Amino acid sequence: MKSKNFWWMAWVVVLAVAQSIGAAAEEHHAVVLSGFINDYSAKSVSPVGPWEVRGTWRMVIKPSGKADFSATFTMVRSDYWVIAQGDPDQPEGRVPHTHHLKVEDADVTTLQNGIQVDGPAEIMANGSPAGFSPSVVHIKVTGGTSVEFSNIQLTFDSPASGHFGTDPLEGVVRRNSSQ
Repeated sequence: MKSKNFWWMAWVVVLAVAQSIGAAAEEHHAVVLSGFINDYSAKSVSPVGPWEVRGTWRMVIKPSGKADFSATFTMVRSDYWVIAQGDPDQPEGRVPHTHHLKVEDADVTTLQNGIQVDGPAEIMANGSPAGFSPSVVHIKVTGGTSVEFSNIQLTFDSPASGHFGTDPLEGVVRRNSSQ
């Protein structure tokens, strides 16, 4: 009889320990945010702006308090540029090109209505390192009373600000999940 009680108690202890480990692991999960960048750069952006900027992004906020961020987007000269200076019959005049951006293990700061991630970004242009890489990027993800995370802004420091501008590139948070 004592043997049955011992094994029953041992089983209860094992279950309690497993449950507490599971709860602790669940408290320390990564938060994954993703969405779209949809904006225009300022007219003054080099070489000749404004640029239409469209793409996707993803951020993983790790339990360590650090974040990884990546974005892929295209840039083409805007309709304004075509009307003011370009030839609408020459689409190559829009100078379409791609950028890949990556920030790893950046610090996360809590804001009143969201978070901010600041760090050096590795930036590619058409698959090769951009001449302005690395550059520090400031990433703000904010929201309101009904949607915790709804908006994103990317602001670049020099030298990348010479290409992307000093004004934030704006976008939307599409998904907020845990891993």
